[in-house]
Amino acid sequence: MRIFWWLFNFLLFLVALGFALANTATVDLRFFVGDLSWRAPLVIFLLIFFAAGVLVGLLAAVPSWFRQRREIARLHRELRHATRPEATMSTPAPAEAAVGPGVGLGV
Repeated sequence: MRIFWWLFNFLLFLVALGFALANTATVDLRFFVGDLSWRAPLVIFLLIFFAAGVLVGLLAAVPSWFRQRREIARLHRELRHATRPEATMSTPAPAEAAVGPGVGLGV
């Protein structure tokens, strides 16, 4: 399975490299403010905006990651508290209390 994953990544890299080599034409990026523009190959603009999109997506996911981490920590504390042996559970029950067929069945 790992070989297929590496093959897929290599093919994806080749497709991206071919895309970059096919889009080397210089383009102008004009901004709203004044006469400000930037001239660069199209692939540079595509990579910059792709990276910016990834960054915005990761920043949007950060609050839910922290919320999930807090919830997991709370659940771990509850699990530790629930599995901790209690002092009353470690003492043996008196012998006379365990007599009778209905003990512990709520009868």
